Amino acid sequence: MDSTYSIIPKNSYVEIQSHNNPHSARSPPKTRVKLLPFDEERGYLHPSKNINDSDDGFDNDRDLDFDNYPLIDDGSKTGSGISGAVFNLTTTIIGAGIMALPAAMKVLGLIPGFVLIILMGILSEISIELLVRFSVLCKASSYGEVVQHAMGKPARMFLEICIIVNNAGVLVVYLIIMGDVMSGSLYHVGVFDQWLGNGVWDQRKLVILVAVVVFLAPLCVLERIDSLSLTSAASVALAVVFVVVACVIALIKLVEGQIETPRMGPDFGSKKAILDLLVVIPIMTNAYVCHFNVQPIYNELEGPSPQKMNRVGRITTAVCIVVYAFTAVSGYLLFGQGTESDVLTNFDKDLGIRFSSALNYIVRVGYILHLVLVFPVVHFSLRQTVDTLLFEGSAPLVESRKRSLGLTAILLVLIYFGSTMIPNIWTAFKFTGATTAVSLGFIFPSLIALRLGPQGGGLSFGEKFLSWLMLTLAIVVGIVGVIGNIYGIKSQSE
Repeated sequence: MDSTYSIIPKNSYVEIQSHNNPHSARSPPKTRVKLLPFDEERGYLHPSKNINDSDDGFDNDRDLDFDNYPLIDDGSKTGSGISGAVFNLTTTIIGAGIMALPAAMKVLGLIPGFVLIILMGILSEISIELLVRFSVLCKASSYGEVVQHAMGKPARMFLEICIIVNNAGVLVVYLIIMGDVMSGSLYHVGVFDQWLGNGVWDQRKLVILVAVVVFLAPLCVLERIDSLSLTSAASVALAVVFVVVACVIALIKLVEGQIETPRMGPDFGSKKAILDLLVVIPIMTNAYVCHFNVQPIYNELEGPSPQKMNRVGRITTAVCIVVYAFTAVSGYLLFGQGTESDVLTNFDKDLGIRFSSALNYIVRVGYILHLVLVFPVVHFSLRQTVDTLLFEGSAPLVESRKRSLGLTAILLVLIYFGSTMIPNIWTAFKFTGATTAVSLGFIFPSLIALRLGPQGGGLSFGEKFLSWLMLTLAIVVGIVGVIGNIYGIKSQSE
């Protein structure tokens, strides 16, 4: 039988007292329930008066703040299960970043690129677990709240700006890929060109605008992230289809001897190669950044606990490492030194195998559908962060439909215009990877752990070492990436 009553949590205490009316021997005993709040330092807080001090044997203070007594829920709430949380977190991670990994593999070489994909995944999972642990300790419901608890409000505002820049940049990249693949670019033919020939339907800005209005806007207006579990599952399935098809094509060409011998290590033979090497690691950091969606997914998890969320994170990381490794290796093997920053654009030519044309369409159109389904998951966090930054103290966004729709519309317009001005995804990833991605994925989680560690029972030697290691590596990667970007811009201007 369904009930609106929930289990009494560990941080609540119920005191039941019975009382017989002394003026009426026939009156039945009355039972009253007293809810006592729990204080972590002093234990259960008993009332200031003893029950024997009052005239009727009870505490007559009726002005109870029931918000502090979570015994009764106003209705049964259902959250997402582990599978739904894994799909949402995996969708947050596997987006446009995967398309730049084959180009990163071209710069790093096969062996360093493969090792770095695994290493970045492991470090990212460690940072997620630290973030979950101290969020629960602080009872924080968002990334910003735990940062504020650890480092103050200015740090929270800086974090929220990082999330906005990072997520807006990622969504701009999604639209750039959609435009490049469907309408073509300077050196590559688009799907619409191949299907219908030249015409108004292959105008890049128009294609992106139609995608935003018809496909993305209806998904972006959803108010809860667990509403996107099914679309997230579909997007993960489409990503897997892309990886499987790419791996099968690479395997067939490898067996037939059509693949050139790949480079095993980085190239130091030219100035351009060295500059690319400086910016490629920040691009790799973009691949695993999902920390801005960890709290929303945790909050909507059914029976949330750090152990359950850690399980979600580990499954997600394992899936992403496998998908990333196969994508990067197969993409690099297929196209070698001709691998583009967006590997999808390479699938516009004959692959040299049977059914090449059909496989090209499956890969490109399938992944565009994947990005359409990923877009609202990243947009959800972007909208929440903008609302928190601009409307602090206002009612929650889920309680203000007008404000939610207004923010959604404004953000989609700005993202659309951004996609028409940035030339390619490599340019976007170089800057966000060296700045916001390393901050969100590694710098903030490390600082949170180091600042709040003493309050949470202390960090073990291994946790403290890993926190300092991630912090140091992130700062070095960020500085080197920014320097590489600056030199790259100067080289292009010359």
